[in-house]
Amino acid sequence: MAASAENSSKEKIVAAVAIGLFLVIFPWLNPGYRYLSLAITTGITAIALYGLGLQFGQAGIMSVGHAAFIGVGAYTAAILSGNVGAGFWVALPFSILLSAFIAGLVGLPSLRVSGQHYIIITFCFCALLNIALTNGGAFTGGATGLDVGSIDRIFEINFDQLRNAYYLVILALFICVVVIYLIINSSYGRTLNAIRENEPLARAVGINANLHKIGVLMVSGALAGVAGILQAYYLHHISPALYGPFPSLYLALMVMLGGARLIYGPLVGAIIVNFLPEIMRLDPIDSRIAYGVGLLIVILLLPGGVSAGLFGAYRWLLSKRHQ
Repeated sequence: MAASAENSSKEKIVAAVAIGLFLVIFPWLNPGYRYLSLAITTGITAIALYGLGLQFGQAGIMSVGHAAFIGVGAYTAAILSGNVGAGFWVALPFSILLSAFIAGLVGLPSLRVSGQHYIIITFCFCALLNIALTNGGAFTGGATGLDVGSIDRIFEINFDQLRNAYYLVILALFICVVVIYLIINSSYGRTLNAIRENEPLARAVGINANLHKIGVLMVSGALAGVAGILQAYYLHHISPALYGPFPSLYLALMVMLGGARLIYGPLVGAIIVNFLPEIMRLDPIDSRIAYGVGLLIVILLLPGGVSAGLFGAYRWLLSKRHQ
């Protein structure tokens, strides 16, 4: 048993190092503008997905309004940039804190309701925020949105250059993964698991389930805020259409496709949804059909997500080789 656990840990370390090295050298493989842009978009999406994966995979709280919290982070940065002249590094903590705070507020009903009822609440919040942004006049830019400037240079690094923007996103993603890993493997993460498995029993043994649930939702919101400000400064323009109910549904789809309970799951889900249509040359309608079929296949055959299936296949191949 101990040897098996040790081998599993070694496999995870090897996989993490391999993925990390590939991400570092990817821009030097001449992927072209299109694929490097997709990689940046995938990295930003993965940051938000890690937050959603944490609240769903560890605490069992699913949301179909997660794009709204990304929007809070993005619009906070855009409004501070346009109205106050605040740069990226000044706006960053405000985007994180406000997204976390709003996520906590929206999460308050989760203390009273659960399952599909909370999903409906998050969907409604996302729709209401979208309406508010669309009708916000000059403050939010209305339906056309707001322009966003460039990230302030550090040591003369120009983040408008695609390769530099890529490494900034990868650095943020790395920090995000480390934070998620530490949370999952902490006593707090184990407590969240206990709440997900049997909340009445967890409460009976003295666990403050309400505090833990709001906490994980705020962490999830904070990561969405990071994704939001990165997206705003990468695109240089944001609009309400980016943060409506349908983008939120895509985020939920990515988490379920990749797998919410494995550390690689959100990244795998983001890669599949962002790169698959480009590789297969699918138009938007065909992409949606492919996502729907893919989700059905995953639910029926790989309930743990694609990442769990890939990891299981890898372990099976190793066991066959050692027989």
